[in-house]
Amino acid sequence: MRTRLAIKIHSFLERVFPERRVFLKSDTDTRFIRLRPETQLIAFAGGSLVVAWSIIATSILLMDSIGAGNFREQAKRDQTTYQARLNDLARQRDDRAAEALAAQERFNAALDQISMMQSELLRSETQRFELETGIEVVQSKLRQALKYREEAETQLAALKESAEGTDTPNVFDKGNDPVPVDFLAAALARTAEERDKVVADAQEALDLADEMALEIALMKENNDQIFRQLEEAMAISVEPLDKMFRNAGLPTERILDQVRRGYSGQGGPLTPISFSTRGEEISEDMQRANWLLGKLDELNLYRIAAEKAPFAMPVKNAFRFTSGYGFRRDPKTGGRRMHKGVDFAAPVGTDLFATADGVVSKAGWQSGYGRMVTIQHDFGIETRYAHLSKIRVKVGQKVSRGDHIGDMGASGRVTGVHLHYEVRVGGKAVNPMTYIKAAQDVF
Repeated sequence: MRTRLAIKIHSFLERVFPERRVFLKSDTDTRFIRLRPETQLIAFAGGSLVVAWSIIATSILLMDSIGAGNFREQAKRDQTTYQARLNDLARQRDDRAAEALAAQERFNAALDQISMMQSELLRSETQRFELETGIEVVQSKLRQALKYREEAETQLAALKESAEGTDTPNVFDKGNDPVPVDFLAAALARTAEERDKVVADAQEALDLADEMALEIALMKENNDQIFRQLEEAMAISVEPLDKMFRNAGLPTERILDQVRRGYSGQGGPLTPISFSTRGEEISEDMQRANWLLGKLDELNLYRIAAEKAPFAMPVKNAFRFTSGYGFRRDPKTGGRRMHKGVDFAAPVGTDLFATADGVVSKAGWQSGYGRMVTIQHDFGIETRYAHLSKIRVKVGQKVSRGDHIGDMGASGRVTGVHLHYEVRVGGKAVNPMTYIKAAQDVF
């Protein structure tokens, strides 16, 4: 069976590839090489494979060349788009910085205006008390003058009745001795003069009372206008700060209570001003003044709390964001891991700044983070600054917002120069951009 199959294959090959002879002739001899059908088949198959490989390799190289050209063009377009986006982000950052500076200036101007209005309010309140006291004195003198006048009129009437109803010589009779008449006339003249003087003083006191009443009415209207301006200024100043803390997820009531406990010394900047009411019921102006003082105290508390929370950027020079908060792919393991902060990329040695007041709790090398600075703030907040090239603070050192704490670098587990910035609340990492974005509309 096998022999017949081989014979059939050989016959087929002879029809397709007939046996050929290749003659090799020299000067002395002639030889030939027999090319059997099997040999020709192998040679044909080998040549076909070489040609096919050449065609495929050429096609692959051509496609790679075309693809590489398209990829380079696409890369250039992507790079141009990315650069334009970076420039746009830089312009937006500069605009936000300018707006923050303008907002800070408006905030300071509002505080100055509030201080001036408060001083004017206290001064007007003092003048109002003085005017009320003056009116009471004038009214007391007026009542006393009216009493004297009534007594004088009563004495004059009694003197006339006694002169007319008795049997004693009539002192008004011209036949009698003129001395008592002159005395009585002088007394009557003095009484009339005193009466006229009392009436004039009473009228003057009434005119002065009317003037004081008008002045008090004008003062009350002026005080009401001052109160309205102060109330509007307080609402405009306190509401953005409250919104900033709430957007950052911080409990405002607990934070203000904590700040108030820390600044509760007598005579300190947060001691409220109170007016003496001398036992009478508190007036509407007193209530409004106390409300304003409470809001001013709340504004001061917010201002102090804002300095102690990380509402600021750790990098002030030009930079770009390279990684945000959340899960990302690990380039070494290929898996997904949690990135507990945000990354800012800039040249080596870029100055880094504390984002809030606090105390340095760590300053040194830590595995994975490289050179790292950790600052402990109030309200259970902690900030971390990792991969530094140089540390410029020590453990236990007190720092304020904006203090230079280190330089940007590439220490630890990194792929390039950048700052890894973390914010932790109660030991748990949170998104730092929450605090930074919350402060954009205020600062």
